[in-house]
Amino acid sequence: MNTVTDPSTSPPAATPARTPDVTVTVIVYNDAGRLPRAVASVLRQTHANIEVVISDDHSTDATEEVARALAAGDPRVVYLRLPENSGGCSAPRNRALEIARAPYLMFLDSDDELPARAVETLLAAHRERDLDFAMGAVHRIRVDGGRRTTWMPHLVAERRTLDGIEADPRLFFEHLSTSKMYARSFLDRHGLRFPEGIHYEDQLFSAQAYCLAKTFTVVPEPVYRWYIAPYAASDAASISNQRHKLTNVRDRVHVQRLIDVFLAESGHEALREDKDFKFLKHDFRMYAGDLPYRDDAWLASFADLVVPYLDTLADGACARLPRSERVVLRLLRDRRLSDVRTAARGLGHDVAPRRVTPDGGRVYWGEGVPESPEARRELDLTDLELDTRPFFTALLRHEITEISRGPGASIDLTVRTYDPALRLPVGPQRAVLHLSPGRRRLTAAFRLSPVGPGLFEGRVRLDLAAARLPLQGFEGVRHPVLRLRHQGRTHTGILLAPLEFPPLTARVPYRAGLTPHQVTARPEGHNPGRLQITWRPVGGTMTVLRPVVRRLSTPRTRRAARLAANIWH
Repeated sequence: MNTVTDPSTSPPAATPARTPDVTVTVIVYNDAGRLPRAVASVLRQTHANIEVVISDDHSTDATEEVARALAAGDPRVVYLRLPENSGGCSAPRNRALEIARAPYLMFLDSDDELPARAVETLLAAHRERDLDFAMGAVHRIRVDGGRRTTWMPHLVAERRTLDGIEADPRLFFEHLSTSKMYARSFLDRHGLRFPEGIHYEDQLFSAQAYCLAKTFTVVPEPVYRWYIAPYAASDAASISNQRHKLTNVRDRVHVQRLIDVFLAESGHEALREDKDFKFLKHDFRMYAGDLPYRDDAWLASFADLVVPYLDTLADGACARLPRSERVVLRLLRDRRLSDVRTAARGLGHDVAPRRVTPDGGRVYWGEGVPESPEARRELDLTDLELDTRPFFTALLRHEITEISRGPGASIDLTVRTYDPALRLPVGPQRAVLHLSPGRRRLTAAFRLSPVGPGLFEGRVRLDLAAARLPLQGFEGVRHPVLRLRHQGRTHTGILLAPLEFPPLTARVPYRAGLTPHQVTARPEGHNPGRLQITWRPVGGTMTVLRPVVRRLSTPRTRRAARLAANIWH
């Protein structure tokens, strides 16, 4: 068994004679359950001449036992245990670097995997040219449903070799160290190691690697599988998902300042605007979506941490943002905390403010003309052409002000629609809620009556038992949308729910009792805070029926099932 307790004093026992081509470091802390999956993904690589270093940050669960068994089972696996917990990813990676024997290095987290050809693909890029590192696509896999997406797909869409980060500064957005294979000589030549004692170490390490590298290659093939649990319990969430902690905010800002110092000292100050834009569009944007859920004390502390750093950013970085995000930034800098919550709801969904203020040919966000020149510049919505843009792109805002249980599986909603640019004609408006579980549409029509200039309100009952589900039932989440028609054009907008209300649950015997479901209405719980409806099949019938239907599902059988369902109804 290959085991190292302290890399500074003990070489690996039973070291294989052949020098590996690539060392893959798998860092782990209290993750005995998923560690075997991660290591197995390395051992089954199509390029087999590899070394696997399991770097254990002094776990207190069964990780040590599991890791030792893995090392005993394959001579390519080395187990390294740190003498004490470091509290981060940097130390276990750096300690593994001290004993790694290969000329090329990769890093893997214990809760993730490598695709089977990851090592082969990146090593081939290195052997084609003299590179400092090679990088590829990252597949993000949601553990709560299996949905797979590509991380920053526009940056890895095609194979290309770049002579420095200046050729494409957008790559600052791809700050993962795990998507890359590094030449050991490159890291040693620059003394490049992971910064210890801080979180978000990948951002600093990657920024340094990008700036120090003379040549690197991007390949479009997937080289990493990143499993994410975006709504995990706060005590189990990854560091990047612990945004509710002010220490998390402080760490992220601290790393940005370290990157800024490095850019200045290394002669890369010209990249500052691109790096600042990345911070605003990615790092700050992650917090912005959560701001409606924070209380005044948290928001005030958040502003204390973030605003001084915002004041140091390059002038052009903010100007590159969408107007809605610039509004949130300005309101935060002006300490308009209540307005911050309102503006942050629906970011990315074209949700209108509740009010706008015309003045001298300009239109400003909110009630009243902003006082400072900076606020007038950032809160100016004139260029959005609120009063003349096509109706289907009009900026409206639909909010649920009251929600209660109705008879059976129905819910009663009071909906308020804000029309700040006065796009809707005076008088009652016919509105329709649309909901499509299993691709079958459920609608509920109601009337929105005017209660003030640019303000409408109405009540609607949404009977969830009336939904038409597929024969095999439906398991999933849907969000109702609100549709309005004006002059032959249709406008569709999201439906914002109260941020908190008790979940409303009912058991519905769909299809004459054949496929019962539990249906729940609840707040979305994260940006933008829509009304969320969840269907979950229950009962023994569905335990048998759904797997059978899925196995037999083909385009032809699906068409037959739809025909049978229509006849049934």
